[in-house]
Amino acid sequence: MTLRAALDDFKRHQGSPTVFPGERRTTTGRFSGLSGRTVHVGRDGSLRDFSYPLTGCYGIDRSRFGVRLDGEITWLESVETTGQAYVGDTALIETTFAGDGFELERLDLTLENHHFTHVTVTEGRVDDLAVFVSFAPGGRDERIGQLVYDEPGVVEVYHRDEHDFLTSAPSFESVAGQLPERLHDVLDPEPAVYPNGDETGQYEDGRLGGYVLGFVPFDDGSATVLSSLEDRPDSAAVVDDLADTVVECSDAAALREAAPSISRSPADSAPDTVVEDLRVLGVLSSERGSRMAGPDFDPHYEYSGGYGYTWFRDDAEIARFLLESEPILDLDLETTHEQSAAFYADVQCDDGTWPHRVWPDDGTLAPGWANDRIGGSGVDYQADQTASVLSYLAGYAATSDDRANEVEPVIERALDGLDDTLAEDGLPITCQNAWENMAGRFTHTSATFLHAYSVVATAPVDTDLRDRSADHARAVYRGLDRLWDDDRGVFALREHTDADGTVRLDARLDSSTFALVDAHEAFAEIGTVDEQRRDRLRQHVDATLEGLFRETDAIAGLIRFEGDDWRTRTQSAEKVWTVSTAWGANAAVAAAQFFEDDDYFEAGRELLAELLPGGSLCLESGYLPEQVFDDGTPDSATPLGWPHAIRLATVAQLLEAGEYDAVSQVRAMSD
Repeated sequence: MTLRAALDDFKRHQGSPTVFPGERRTTTGRFSGLSGRTVHVGRDGSLRDFSYPLTGCYGIDRSRFGVRLDGEITWLESVETTGQAYVGDTALIETTFAGDGFELERLDLTLENHHFTHVTVTEGRVDDLAVFVSFAPGGRDERIGQLVYDEPGVVEVYHRDEHDFLTSAPSFESVAGQLPERLHDVLDPEPAVYPNGDETGQYEDGRLGGYVLGFVPFDDGSATVLSSLEDRPDSAAVVDDLADTVVECSDAAALREAAPSISRSPADSAPDTVVEDLRVLGVLSSERGSRMAGPDFDPHYEYSGGYGYTWFRDDAEIARFLLESEPILDLDLETTHEQSAAFYADVQCDDGTWPHRVWPDDGTLAPGWANDRIGGSGVDYQADQTASVLSYLAGYAATSDDRANEVEPVIERALDGLDDTLAEDGLPITCQNAWENMAGRFTHTSATFLHAYSVVATAPVDTDLRDRSADHARAVYRGLDRLWDDDRGVFALREHTDADGTVRLDARLDSSTFALVDAHEAFAEIGTVDEQRRDRLRQHVDATLEGLFRETDAIAGLIRFEGDDWRTRTQSAEKVWTVSTAWGANAAVAAAQFFEDDDYFEAGRELLAELLPGGSLCLESGYLPEQVFDDGTPDSATPLGWPHAIRLATVAQLLEAGEYDAVSQVRAMSD
């Protein structure tokens, strides 16, 4: 998102109670693209690339599509969108529009570095497809140039390394370039109008900007537009290939056939959300399998620290959920697991830990604020991320001897890193929390350590590593007593030290502490969970499920933690988070089995129902936004990969326990 686009959006949304002006939201529409370039297809017909973290190319910054009849353009955002859906178990998107005197069917498909938009006139008459695209090669909207290749009808927009191309079938009837808004337009209090006419202005303007306006004549009622992103291309060869490619894929049948299917269970018992979750994780994945947390809706860090990066917490939790769910759902994810293990090995730091966040495409260090293990000895390090990766690698090692041999050196180094951040009292040292907004000694971090040590202790690795891990798991198990708050009957969010040196428990309820259930399940494989701990754990789960639950006329779910005021805008209370709600559902299902108490199954199903299609936290697209306002307005990264993985895993666990069918009864009762 260029600064011009951000300022334009800021003008359009100032004063909104639930919209943060200056962001590029993805809470409506759908994404096309699996494992590489990913393009957002708005319900208004617009396209936007969210590909930079995954490919290193920026691509489309803004766009508009419309139709022209007798010289007059009707932009699609001004007509009714009558439907938008994925086609089967692919990432091919079908959108339908109904305007005054015409109806359109549109298909959008992203394949590798190509994005195809195919429009068919199903009723009425129009002359041309109008296409306005603002490219931002290298993330820039200035100091870029255009080349127009007349004979094949291809436009090239370039800065240095990145070259973006636009072509069509039939060939453009006309195509013109434009400069972006001038400074006086940017400073004007009114939003910009783009495209700003057919004329380019001064003679050089049409070749010194990223704005392209083209008209494609409909041939037998259809027209196709292709955009492609290239890194240091041989332009002549690319132009010839694109001219052929757009012709080959210039009909609906060709695009439907070209759309790859998503790996899923063939069993009828697996619900459709399995496909939806796998599709989301594919949309967020690079070619090497690493994932960005979500589409980067706030790249200027106006209201957040950005989302288009690989966090090892999110990524490793997703990887572990997929690994554990694969046999239950009969999925074929062997390549996915191998890619995750290879990525973690490639980007592991010398001390065995993993950094705050990296770029998904090449694993290089990304901007972050929790890298004290790299640049110093402070508390700005998120130790739970290393523990989460270690848990995945131990589970991966358990699937075969070859895999165990492959990752054992990585596991050993990770244990060194984990040990170095474990204090003598059995708790992790002071560090940052999972929510990245405070420092202390956290119950959640301790739970991830307990889980990681416990699963390594049962992994097929060297005996010394297993014994060492078991010893440390027992130490963390004992250390957790330090975080128990007798007055409230819960495990505290954290232990922290006041400015005067007083050590205190922060006993607020925190949804991340649901990780305790999974951790104690893992520990039970190598040690005894005594009755006092069982009682305390049950009290904690009950109090957290009840205390974090929030319900309004529009939504129901769990807030992140007590006193959370992030991105609340004008709302006075904490917002509901899908991650927290999914975590609670998953922990409740695990608690049902751990405590042998079916009442927890009911609690898990009730929370899960809010995350399934038709639930208050699930969008029409099937996507789970990170957060939701009390009035039901979705907010922040959409879709967010982490809750989708937890949703998939919870569905798998309920299916395995024979408890999933009752979810439909919960939803029927709520309706």
